[in-house]
Amino acid sequence: MRELVERTIEDIGGVQRRVMVNLTESPMAWLASRGHVDTRQLEAGERLRSDYETAALGPRVTMRWDASPAARTPGGVSERLDPTLAQIAARRRFDGAVAAAGPGLVDILWRVVCAGEGLGPAEKALGWPSRAGKLVLCFALDRVADFYGIR
Repeated sequence: MRELVERTIEDIGGVQRRVMVNLTESPMAWLASRGHVDTRQLEAGERLRSDYETAALGPRVTMRWDASPAARTPGGVSERLDPTLAQIAARRRFDGAVAAAGPGLVDILWRVVCAGEGLGPAEKALGWPSRAGKLVLCFALDRVADFYGIR
């Protein structure tokens, strides 16, 4: 499904242009479709994003409607508040992949892959020069692919 909208963007030289943007396309899919990341890096990014979402690490935007805890143990700990096993496993994989990427590469990795931020805005937010983000992101994705055992 494609959801196209028209946007006005400003070039580096200050020239404004009108472009069509597909809102349903992730930044990783955009990079892959233009040959900026290979299939191995794309798969690593998609696995990392899947683990991020499965572990429910994103911000909550609504109230939780879970049932209140049924009983508390004598120490005051609730038995119903434990996360699911799938969430725990996804969180461990996510933490391992982020650790494998390394401290200098995590920022761009999280912004583009997990938060869905475009490469340009991520570079700007991090105070990096233009086109530096793609190189750093590729290094990070290679390390994540090694962590996940993607060949």
